Amino acid sequence: MPSKQSVNRQRTLGGGLGVLVLAFALSYHFFPQWFHINPEEEAARHSQQAARMVLPSAPSAATPANAAQRELNAGPPLTLAPTEVIAARLRKQDAALPKQLSADTPAVRALLARADKAFKAGDLAGTDDSAGALYAQALKQKPDSRAAAQGLDHVRSSLIAGIGQDIAVGDADSASTLLDGLKALPGTAGDVTVLAANLKTLKTVRPMLARAAGLLAQGKADQPRGASALDLYRQVQQLDPDNAVAAQGVLQVQRAVLDRALAAVAQNDFDGADKALAEAQVIEPGTPQLQSVRKRVDGMRKQRADGVLAQARSALDAGNLSLAKQLAAQAEAIGSDPAAVKAFEEHLTNARLYASHKPGQVFSDRFVDMPGHSPAMVVIPTGSFTMGAPNNENGRSDAETPQHQVTIKRGFAMARSAITVGQFRQFVKASGYQPDSVRLGGASVYDARSGAMRDDTSATWQDDYAGHPADDDLPVVNVSWRDATAYAAWLSQRTGKTYRLPSEAEFEYALRGGTTTRYWWGDGTPAEKVENITGGLDHSSNGRRWSHAFRGYRDGYWGPAPVMKFMPNPFGLYDMGGNVSEWVADCWHDNYIRAPSNGSAWINPGCSVHVIRGGSWGSSPEQVRSAFRQGADGDIRSGRVGFRVVREL
Repeated sequence: MPSKQSVNRQRTLGGGLGVLVLAFALSYHFFPQWFHINPEEEAARHSQQAARMVLPSAPSAATPANAAQRELNAGPPLTLAPTEVIAARLRKQDAALPKQLSADTPAVRALLARADKAFKAGDLAGTDDSAGALYAQALKQKPDSRAAAQGLDHVRSSLIAGIGQDIAVGDADSASTLLDGLKALPGTAGDVTVLAANLKTLKTVRPMLARAAGLLAQGKADQPRGASALDLYRQVQQLDPDNAVAAQGVLQVQRAVLDRALAAVAQNDFDGADKALAEAQVIEPGTPQLQSVRKRVDGMRKQRADGVLAQARSALDAGNLSLAKQLAAQAEAIGSDPAAVKAFEEHLTNARLYASHKPGQVFSDRFVDMPGHSPAMVVIPTGSFTMGAPNNENGRSDAETPQHQVTIKRGFAMARSAITVGQFRQFVKASGYQPDSVRLGGASVYDARSGAMRDDTSATWQDDYAGHPADDDLPVVNVSWRDATAYAAWLSQRTGKTYRLPSEAEFEYALRGGTTTRYWWGDGTPAEKVENITGGLDHSSNGRRWSHAFRGYRDGYWGPAPVMKFMPNPFGLYDMGGNVSEWVADCWHDNYIRAPSNGSAWINPGCSVHVIRGGSWGSSPEQVRSAFRQGADGDIRSGRVGFRVVREL
């Protein structure tokens, strides 16, 4: 960002350039003919240039081109050219001179010699011995003398150039004196009229321009209103709409306002910079200097905004969410890229609600004290839903009422699938924990002969739903509520994060995945394989079929399937409505009266009956509904019940 010293240097340089440009503006305004060439005269000049050389200091002599002529031919900037260069541009072409019929007489040549000498001495007009008077006398004696006519024209052009330069620099007295000399020359009435008008204009606006320049030097560029340099320049433009000096003065005023914009940026006052830019736009819209400064301010704004946004990211990384939010608001106010601010706000929201994760993200936590990692977890978005079954839902029970609104204000992560036999085996082996199926003995498993569940004292968590050794990718069953909570506590110890069983509200919210239908896939029999549920087309190994099932549905399994064999629900979770039912953290209550509305578990200290949610491979269609719930003693071990875990964010 520019320092105060840099701004001062810019003002000094701008003032110096302004003086040069003001001189140019005066010359252009009062003598536009100096900058334009008649096309016919230009063509004639090019055709005669090789044969004709003009020597302003000796008009009657034919000599090679001197420095002034070379400068004229090279086309230098006329604002910086000497008087003789400007005069040379104003001279008549040879074609405009009289056609000489005979040689000059000795008397005429004597007058021309005296006139040339006076011209070289700078004595152009005003006395009888001046160059103008002598050339006029020679021309009077011999009207067809080209040398006399050319000399008189040189005097005229030199006077016009001198008057023009005097007006350009504001020397009205000198301009008036030269103008009187020009009036004495024959054939100059038209030139005198133009120059007199220009001189009159100068005398009228010169004091105003001088006062305006003084106000500008005092720092009163556009303030106070009614007594500023800008006000005077505008008044000059009203008197003389084409006044280039006033136009340049307006640009200098704009430059001063633009300097204020840069000074404001140096102080990180971008509101002040915007205000100054708006004022500069009103003074003179679309000027190059305005566009340049606006570009610089925008660049500084972006640099500053990016820096503040980087600070916000650092604050976020450090866990200071309040400071991060404050800095992000500053970056947005400065003018940071909206897309960058929006992306950061998403990170901030994710940090606040999801511990810097984002909804739908899948992750695992590494164990901190042994090889291994947690099950794959899915980040569940925050939101609200209606928990329970509506009165008109087929198969609903009073335990699923009254419907009530639950709001999940903070995100959580849930295991993508039920905990598998292999994952539970790792826990038992590493911790030495003795599951209840071993400690208390047995579980309730499926009897293929009777088609019902039966107690088997030898069945353990290592067996499947029928009491046979289970593969590692099957969901673990035959586990109690105590076994499930012990596994979650072990994960917390191994990862340093908080793992637990989901609350009943969290489970239904995650199961529905934003849906309000009877099942997460719709209201009836699914059109494709979405879950391992009781299908009317499924059968056991001995040919048994379900008496009450989803008609026309086949999933190919009689008993639990390996996890994640079917489609995920809208939240990216597998087997939420089928495969195995699952323990949750809540104690059983007969209805939802006084149930929490914030998604937390409904716990009564010392309770022994807990809630089981979700359908299983053997559940009827009514028991697969998203609202279905049942209670069971926490010691129960069943071939139809497993669990999954939640990780707090």
